[in-house]
Amino acid sequence: MAPTADQVTAALGGVIDPEIKKPITELGMVESVVVRTDGVVAVKILLTVAGCPMKDTLRRDTTAAVSALDGVTGVEIELGVMSTEQRAALQTQLRGGVAEKEIPFSRADSLTKVFAIASGKGGVGKSSVTVNLAVAMAAKGLSVGVLDADIYGHSIPAMFGVADERPTAVDDMIMPVPAHGVKVISIGMLKPKRDQVVAWRGPILDRALVQMLADVYWGDLDVLLLDLPPGTGDIAISVGQRLTSAEVIVVTTPQEAAAEVAERAGTMAQMVHQRVAGVIENMSFLPCPHCGPEHRIEIFGSGGGKRVADTLSQRLGYDIPLLGEVPLDERLRSGGDTGQPLSLADPDTPAAQVLGQIAERLGGKPRGLLGRQLGLSPVGR
Repeated sequence: MAPTADQVTAALGGVIDPEIKKPITELGMVESVVVRTDGVVAVKILLTVAGCPMKDTLRRDTTAAVSALDGVTGVEIELGVMSTEQRAALQTQLRGGVAEKEIPFSRADSLTKVFAIASGKGGVGKSSVTVNLAVAMAAKGLSVGVLDADIYGHSIPAMFGVADERPTAVDDMIMPVPAHGVKVISIGMLKPKRDQVVAWRGPILDRALVQMLADVYWGDLDVLLLDLPPGTGDIAISVGQRLTSAEVIVVTTPQEAAAEVAERAGTMAQMVHQRVAGVIENMSFLPCPHCGPEHRIEIFGSGGGKRVADTLSQRLGYDIPLLGEVPLDERLRSGGDTGQPLSLADPDTPAAQVLGQIAERLGGKPRGLLGRQLGLSPVGR
């Protein structure tokens, strides 16, 4: 006996939109369900936009969910596109009635941990640290987002292997690009061409930051990491003003020159009323290829990270820990070039282990299932 239309709809409640992470039935994406007498089920799915990059995934998951029902002899999927009114209703639903430009992470009831990854100068591996921390946190079951706030020097998309990907836009709402279990957005993904140069100043930079925070549908994140540009410029100030609850993580290398500059990035946090969560020393040492990791070849000197942590603790009036010393590893660099972060590709390496320990210390545990979609459907008795 063929299933009823209600049974098919209930089964479709287990199909999760791959970008929005909610059931397609809840999002109003199921326009019609027709069950023929011969057991063939015809389903019409409305895509948010005509060029939805996940349409093949939706087709496959819908076919699988309906085919699993007893009495189904075939499945026909028709893909349509939402009208302007339907997309507007979807935006209203996803925003939960919140004003369009409100940044969800700045709300008093936000449970998302926000960390701004900063450095005093470029070249210390700040973006590599950000990417690997994000992947390590996601591997521990956390829902993680990364915002590439380095407007001029955006490198996050390439390091995640999604440099040529473009986010889907539902009218004025932007869906972040999924990569290695992390939700990613960057100004590099919003440019018409990958090689286009961004030459913006003050107010435009602030508007770009607000757009990536407020117009992107991040969903229910445990952790949001912001990869800041090096130094103490406009973006660092805007982040302090827009995300007052964000904590700053300072990345430095061991040498004195880098440590001295890194202290300024930490001091900047106090000026915009943010707290410094800790210091990470990158490129700390090279494990000796002959003697083993016990013999540390300190190419860039030593003690810079500890000095930054101690100086900032004294200057800001509270304890700022040295979160970890990440050793030099050629695979950390090559993983960034190939889009395969070391924390994912080879988590047992010394550098990946240190980053994993930092990720666990910062991220904590997932917030549980309260308020989250489980993708379950009620089953008739």
